[in-house]
Amino acid sequence: MPAPPAPGLGRRLACVLYESLLLMAVCLIAAFPFVPLTAALDPALGRPLLQGYLLLVAGGYFTVFWRRGQTLAMKTWRLRMESRTGGPVGRGQAWLRYGLACLNLLVLGLGWWSALLTRDGQFLQDRLAGTRLVPA
Repeated sequence: MPAPPAPGLGRRLACVLYESLLLMAVCLIAAFPFVPLTAALDPALGRPLLQGYLLLVAGGYFTVFWRRGQTLAMKTWRLRMESRTGGPVGRGQAWLRYGLACLNLLVLGLGWWSALLTRDGQFLQDRLAGTRLVPA
């Protein structure tokens, strides 16, 4: 069975924008208990600890929902994530995709724009993690 076509790049990037708003709220709530605990620490230590903690929180958020197929933003934009074979995304695949997506941000979204250059239209992190975004 051929793979379903990838949703349009504009729709996926709009989903990313909406996802960033939701993620800010998740991180804000997650930071509440952490900030008072690190207030007594030297900022040179407290800040990297908070950043690492928030990266783990964000990773947990995404991997839990990706394994179920959709985040709230993906439901809104009618997108679904699945493994390359069409089944559910595994835990390792989800964490790999998250790590690759973080690297993608560091290189100014190069992995997103690579979707314009490939036949399947998938993001680079999806191809490398063995996942794909499909219309829901």
